[in-house]
Amino acid sequence: MEKSNDSSEHGFILVGFSDRPKLEMVLFIVNFTLYSVAVLGNSAIILVCILDSRLHTPMYFFLANLSFLDLCFSTSCIPQMLVNLWGPDKTISYVGCVVQLFSFLSVGGVECILLAVMAYDRYAAVCKPLHYMVIMHPQLCLRLVAVAWGSGLVNAIVMSPLTMTLSRCGQRRVNHFLCEMPALIKMACVDARAVEMLAFTFAILIVLLPLTLILVSYGHIAAAVLRIKSAAGRRKAFNTCSSHLTVVSLFYGSIIYMYMQPGNSSSQDQGKFLTLFYNLVTPMLNPLIYTLRNKEVKGALKKVLGRQQ
Repeated sequence: MEKSNDSSEHGFILVGFSDRPKLEMVLFIVNFTLYSVAVLGNSAIILVCILDSRLHTPMYFFLANLSFLDLCFSTSCIPQMLVNLWGPDKTISYVGCVVQLFSFLSVGGVECILLAVMAYDRYAAVCKPLHYMVIMHPQLCLRLVAVAWGSGLVNAIVMSPLTMTLSRCGQRRVNHFLCEMPALIKMACVDARAVEMLAFTFAILIVLLPLTLILVSYGHIAAAVLRIKSAAGRRKAFNTCSSHLTVVSLFYGSIIYMYMQPGNSSSQDQGKFLTLFYNLVTPMLNPLIYTLRNKEVKGALKKVLGRQQ
């Protein structure tokens, strides 16, 4: 293929929010604050899940993995965005763009599948409580996490090269604050429908299929909860699942809107803010959701903090 563009030599210009210079400093302060909270919150979740032996269960093993993914998700692009918001330089190197796109696709894919794994874990806990530890044995937990990571990496290994090798005819301006696949595909000066269809196919496998499994799991959970006669038992079952269901709603809602529609159907500004939501706001909220609704995590945090003093 002829290289009709020079992006591999000079990198890209991330337009981001440069058309709104008065908004950039506000966004820098807000995003820096949210990113700091996300890093501290998710790091704290990982730390307590490792240090507190009471949390050495499948549920918290998956929660620690989710927090690690949220750290990777935000760190894959937020620091670069903060640099670009701070000053006039909006560039990113070609290699930096490749790494950002690969990280974004792989970690996003892993998180979609991990949320489905966590729904299955909640199904086993509520619907099969007497056999829970037999069903969710350590080897199965490791295999499920390995499947999630493998699926996300396959998505990135396939889609990253296809996206980056599309001819852009010298265009270097990415109308986004990160090297995200939809924005890069829109820059192509050739027919990119084949790449868009392949991306849509992967979205069905990595987004819609896990979401279907989540809905099926929660259908069984709802039926099991309705069979519980005591109000205390129903409340306990609801508390067991409510945090995960909240996280699923936040994450999947924005992801589906972004990736399960034709390439040009959403506005650029809308896409930027939606990406910012699931790439920063959701990872920041996840630790708060799990901490505020979970007595065991709050107790473990107090124990770890007390040990450090």
